[in-house]
Amino acid sequence: MTEQPMVRFENVSKRYGALTVLDGLNLDVPRGEKVSVIGPSGSGKTTVLRMLMTLETINDGVIWVEGEPLTHMERNGKLVPADLAHIRKIRAKIGMVFQSFNLFPHMTAMQNCIEAPITVLGMKRAEAEERAAELLDMVGLSQKKGHYPSQLSGGQQQRVAIARALAMRPKIMLFDEVTSALDPELVGEVLEVIRKLGREHDLTMLMVTHQMGFAKEFSDRVCFFHAGKICEQGPPSELFGAPKNERTRQFLHAVLEAG
Repeated sequence: MTEQPMVRFENVSKRYGALTVLDGLNLDVPRGEKVSVIGPSGSGKTTVLRMLMTLETINDGVIWVEGEPLTHMERNGKLVPADLAHIRKIRAKIGMVFQSFNLFPHMTAMQNCIEAPITVLGMKRAEAEERAAELLDMVGLSQKKGHYPSQLSGGQQQRVAIARALAMRPKIMLFDEVTSALDPELVGEVLEVIRKLGREHDLTMLMVTHQMGFAKEFSDRVCFFHAGKICEQGPPSELFGAPKNERTRQFLHAVLEAG
C-alpha cells in the first residue's frame, strides 16, 4: 500500500466573486518533500498556503492532510464541511511563517515561543521554555531570549517567528515570502535557518518565494503557478534549466534578468 501524501489538494478552487484565484488545483505533496511555489503576482501562490492554514475558505474540492480531510469531515459515509473542532485538530499539524513577522510586540522572544504551546497544547511552562530555548538556539538567537521584537532586526524577528511556528511541533511548515520584507543583507540569515530545518528535521515544506536561487538549490520540486493553475512543475534542474512551457520561460527570463 502506498503511503498517503502529507498534503493533497483535490480539485480545489477559490473564487472571489467573478475572479477565480485557484482553478481546480490538484497537487500531492509526499511526506518530507520540499516544494517551492513560484509565479507572478496574482497567480494564486499565497492562496494555496492560506487555504492550508484555513485562513481562506475553499469553494470547490477537498484538501487532505495525512489522509484526513482538512476542509471536510466524514459523516454517515459522506464528506460534509468541517466544524471548527475538526479543523483545529487537523490544522495543529501545520505551522506557517508569514512575510510580516506577526510577533506579539509586548512579549519577549521566549514568551512569543511559549505562548501557544502552553495555551493551545497544554504544555507545562518548564517544558515549553526548554523547547523554546532549544529552538531559539537552533535559529541562532540563544542570546536574545529576553529581547522584545522592537529590539530585534527584521531578520532576527523572522527567525523568532520560525522558532515560534516550530514550537507547536508541526509536521508541515509553510513559508510565505518570508524574506520579502527584509533588507537584502538580512535575507541570507533567514534562508540559512530554513536550509538547516530542511537538513535536520523531517518536515514537509511548502514555500512561496521570489528567491529563485534558493528555490533552485533547496527544493525537491518547483511548481510554477499562472492564472490559478500549475502551469509547469518538476525538479529544479529541469524547471530552471529547460522549462517546457512558454509562460514559464517568459517568467524566469523576466525574473532572472531583473535579478
